[in-house]
Amino acid sequence: MKQLFKQNAVFISLSLILVVVLGLALLYIPKGELHILLCDRHTYARDIFYRYYTQAAEWFPYVVCVLLLLFSRIGDGVLATAALSISGLATQGLKYLVDTDRPYKWFENNFPDITLPLVDGVRMSKYYSFPSGHTTSFFALAFVLCIIATKSLSAKQSNSANTLSAQRSISVAIQILLFIAAAVGGYSRVYLSQHFTEDVAGGILVGILITLLCYVVFNHFEGQKWYNYRVFSKK
Repeated sequence: MKQLFKQNAVFISLSLILVVVLGLALLYIPKGELHILLCDRHTYARDIFYRYYTQAAEWFPYVVCVLLLLFSRIGDGVLATAALSISGLATQGLKYLVDTDRPYKWFENNFPDITLPLVDGVRMSKYYSFPSGHTTSFFALAFVLCIIATKSLSAKQSNSANTLSAQRSISVAIQILLFIAAAVGGYSRVYLSQHFTEDVAGGILVGILITLLCYVVFNHFEGQKWYNYRVFSKK
């Protein structure tokens, strides 16, 4: 576990910093005011981008799982599938347990004079806001890919200082890019007024914590033959 945190320190740190920043913002800014502040700058280009980007969480993670099962180690695909499936189930359970209104319904009940900036073609949900399922999927997938990528890089032994430095740089770049991709996905939920800021923060935590739990479980099987089997390995 210590090695996992060391190899993925950049992604984990950035994700936790984002959660803390969102939490501090909520402490000092009322959630309705914060939501308007974050979602009020709409343009046609942004509407199109976030509308389709957010939809990626509904299918892209599962495409990645299939690709990992087919073209990477079976264990990597199983880890990714488990992390996404279990985090998704946990999110749905929390949604029904917490049972909070989404922005569209919340503003309708509390500030009916405020009209949210909506995007054409996006069906607005009204209930079960916390946490954001899309954000959970974005961060669970990004974290799994970080784990697989950084472990693969660290497995490449080298006595060259230049090579090791290059590997560390690549690892950091991968983690930053995956964090940005996941964070943009989380923000898309606020931009589209499908979720509040706290929903996104909750989704980040669920995605990361469930992925960590899955890693702890499946890491025990990494030395086994089935985990390292490759469907399309060279005979």
